[in-house]
Amino acid sequence: MLQATLHQLRVFETVARHGSFTRAAEELSITQPTVSTQIKHLTQTIGLPLFEQIGKQLYLTQVGEELLNTCQTIFERLDNFEMVVADLQGTKRGKLRLGVVTTAKYFVPRLLGSFCQQHPDVDIALHVSNHQKLVQRMLNNQDDFYILSHPPEDIDLVTTPFLENPLVVVASRDHPLAEEETIPIKKLRGEAFIMREPGSGTRRAVQQVFDRHKVQVNVRMELGSNEAIKQSVIGGLGISVLSLHCLRPDYQQGELVILPVKAFPIPCRWYVVHRSGKQLSVLTEAFLEHLLFESQSLWVETGG
Repeated sequence: MLQATLHQLRVFETVARHGSFTRAAEELSITQPTVSTQIKHLTQTIGLPLFEQIGKQLYLTQVGEELLNTCQTIFERLDNFEMVVADLQGTKRGKLRLGVVTTAKYFVPRLLGSFCQQHPDVDIALHVSNHQKLVQRMLNNQDDFYILSHPPEDIDLVTTPFLENPLVVVASRDHPLAEEETIPIKKLRGEAFIMREPGSGTRRAVQQVFDRHKVQVNVRMELGSNEAIKQSVIGGLGISVLSLHCLRPDYQQGELVILPVKAFPIPCRWYVVHRSGKQLSVLTEAFLEHLLFESQSLWVETGG
């Protein structure tokens, strides 16, 4: 292994992450034959195959899995070393990798923006996906932090709550229920509902409330975008449950109304999490401190 170059390890890690020589070459801005050559030399150095190909799919061997874990540790330590040097020089520098669920995109960019204003030499990699895909990224240790409202219980995580995330029932201003002052939850039975897609944390929280109160709604549509849900509700296709954070500006403009349904809002919170045992860099610790402080003003703005 002492004969393996850092460049070979970087090429290997990129191929393993993408499961593709072609995509690795694109990310590294080198040719595919160069990628193949580097992997070949690394394989010869180790003396065992790192990949096996079944059909068109590329898989890591057991040795490849071990090497990938080693590479990730090496690169994390090197990145952290660069951040420590920058910190000693009086600056924050490096790359912050953040994975967030789709609803969090309504406030996370503001937090990132204020952080980058304070630390202009920081690069941000923001990955937005649904709950199910974000959990897979956690398992693969692809990011520094994750922001979501329902941390998985079967993964060893360090979990820090930082912001309220109430889920409310919304309807168009012309909906028959929009004028009612109090709505029993059982009155939602049979109502046309627009739900988030299966695997969404919001969908799971809403379903738990409905199951607890033995309420069955008519799921008319399933959508993976909060914006699509809002437009569908405004268009009169049904009612839905959304995070209070994603309602503006539609709520302020009067296109959406929050229905006073009993058992709502569902009291949820936003959490920032990372894998247990993960060594936080100087940069990630700085962002966590910034997140906890700045999120206080966000909650005041949303009416908390």
